[in-house]
Amino acid sequence: MTRFAAGDRVRVHKQFPPTPPSHIRTPYYIRGLSGTVERVCGAFRNPEELAFGRPGTPEVPLYRVRFRQKDVWPDYDGNEADKIEIEIFEFWLDAEGDEA
Repeated sequence: MTRFAAGDRVRVHKQFPPTPPSHIRTPYYIRGLSGTVERVCGAFRNPEELAFGRPGTPEVPLYRVRFRQKDVWPDYDGNEADKIEIEIFEFWLDAEGDEA
């Protein structure tokens, strides 16, 4: 079961430096920003645990999240409709408006 579905608005955790130090797959430039879930990609073992030789279980849902380029790069001068899509694991996301 996944926490989010396509079309849900989410916000990426703004975590830096990581606590505890770990292998992180979520790009720094996207942390703290809001986007829209484009699709649920499935559930996979946690690569942030696998990087340290741990089993990475249980599997964690992975989402493709769409962001407006203008929100990611404030000086972006391309088309207003341009988007960037990034795959992000569920533990990096909160429902927009639910973040602590």
